[in-house]
Amino acid sequence: MAEQAATLDILGRAIVDSVIKIHKALGPGLLESVYEHCLAHELRKRSIEVRQQVPFPVIYDGERIEGGLRLDLLVGDAVVVEVKAVEKPNPIHQAQLHTYLKLTGLRLGYLVNFIVRLAKDGIQRYAL
Repeated sequence: MAEQAATLDILGRAIVDSVIKIHKALGPGLLESVYEHCLAHELRKRSIEVRQQVPFPVIYDGERIEGGLRLDLLVGDAVVVEVKAVEKPNPIHQAQLHTYLKLTGLRLGYLVNFIVRLAKDGIQRYAL
């Protein structure tokens, strides 16, 4: 359990550091897809496994539903990262991440909005 917590902590710090580095270099105002690709690239440079636009089925009433659910980034097969580029965050984004964590069985997620003046203001950590 302690080893898993340490791994999540290392991944979390790498995600936050990468977001800050990207925001400092590019600033706000680009599309979500650009930030997503940059974040995946930055994490891979740090030798961290990252998968983008990971399809994830929903199990409902015993049926596997392929409804187009996609995780923006799955980091180290342990952390969900949802990337946003919105002027004003919406509570639905938080609900989306919470639901993704619940459905995947993962315990840690980050909601990252790049349309902020300071990168740290756009990073929200969620743990179940």
